[in-house]
Amino acid sequence: MSRISVRGFAVASATAVTTVGAVVGVAAGDPASNDLETTASGATLLADIPVGEQAQVQSASLTQQADAIAQGADTDAKRVAEEAARIQAAEDAKSKKAEAQKAADEKAKKDREEKEQIASRSAARSAGDFAVQSSYTVAQVKEIARQIVPAGQFQCFSNIINEESTWNYKAVNSSSGAYGLVQALPGSKMSSVADDWRTNPATQIQWGLNYMNERYHSPCAAWSFHQSNGWY
Repeated sequence: MSRISVRGFAVASATAVTTVGAVVGVAAGDPASNDLETTASGATLLADIPVGEQAQVQSASLTQQADAIAQGADTDAKRVAEEAARIQAAEDAKSKKAEAQKAADEKAKKDREEKEQIASRSAARSAGDFAVQSSYTVAQVKEIARQIVPAGQFQCFSNIINEESTWNYKAVNSSSGAYGLVQALPGSKMSSVADDWRTNPATQIQWGLNYMNERYHSPCAAWSFHQSNGWY
């Protein structure tokens, strides 16, 4: 039987070593002639393996190496996937926390504004709190408005009055007949506050504020609409 020298080939499988060793011993006729060496790590080396047996041993060794590599790759892939999942979970949690904080901040802001409006309205005076005069200057009319309209809404209210009547409580629109500071149409609508709507700016201011709150929820919302449409 022909042989080749394969000195230094390591066999990982104990079963493979036993089988190959037996084959080599039979082929040589002398067990002592088996050239088996042991490496520092304890792996068994084969020498003078018949060609056919050598191929089988090589195949078994390569299969084991491939299995070890595949197992290592699976472990690495699993580790990478777990790390990616952990990072994604952390990012999702951070995003949800930010959204929750934003919603909480917006709610707190809205609640604060509503409380301020309620407090401002409760502190404001009504039209009936002002003594009736025979006439009023623009400065007097503005001062009455400051005491009736909530402080946070006054500038918006003032902007509308400037556009509608330039603070003339007797202003009349020659085309439509709209009347007063807020240009109520018809002017008689303001009688829902008081019958002196023609001559009392406090009555007109109170009616205008009520109208803006009921239709637009606030003078500032009414002013925003006015800017876009030219009327309110």
